Amino acid sequence: MLSIKNAEYQDEYKIKVKFSDNKEGLVDLKDFIENGRIEPFKRLQDKKEFQNFRVDYTIRWNDELDLAPEYIYFKAFEDDITLKEKFLDWGYM
Repeated sequence: MLSIKNAEYQDEYKIKVKFSDNKEGLVDLKDFIENGRIEPFKRLQDKKEFQNFRVDYTIRWNDELDLAPEYIYFKAFEDDITLKEKFLDWGYM
């Protein structure tokens, strides 16, 4: 099962992540946060709020806000054509 082992804030809405399969990547959540329609995530438009996360299997901003590690993986590696089939299986493409 995929999980996040480590995450480090970079800048803007970017987080460097290391996954349980030892792949590392940079996820940019700007579009999700700024253009998203999911109401609870709108408060993360405040970059201080966005930076205030912890790693607990995934990236978690508090007990109510988190994103599936698969989604974060997809966002980090969405341009990697070798992972296209995996992303299709997960329903992200």
